[in-house]
Amino acid sequence: GGEIIGITCSAFKSQANKYITREIITASLDERLDTLIKLGHAYIVLPGGTGTLLELAKVWELKNKGFLKREKPIILIGGFWKPLVELLKTDDPDCGRYVVQVDESNQAIQLLSDNL
Repeated sequence: GGEIIGITCSAFKSQANKYITREIITASLDERLDTLIKLGHAYIVLPGGTGTLLELAKVWELKNKGFLKREKPIILIGGFWKPLVELLKTDDPDCGRYVVQVDESNQAIQLLSDNL
């Protein structure tokens, strides 16, 4: 029942999916990513490819350096990103505190309900 905002990029020449209730079209990948981060109340990350990795890396680094509010959680669903988190924690043990890993989407929903 909520508003579903799709941030799309005209450079990709793709369509927003049918669940989007409002589309914001950006001109570049950088603009798209900055808009996603600006509008997000939380960042839920599913398994994905290099684009998802880019999105995760930027929001995580902004949190790690204190440029994003602490109350905006980064939630990783499933075990896909776990090896990456563990690898990065070997060099920067504190970085792990900025991501929450859950097994199921309903756990992410519960976290959001409890904290937003």
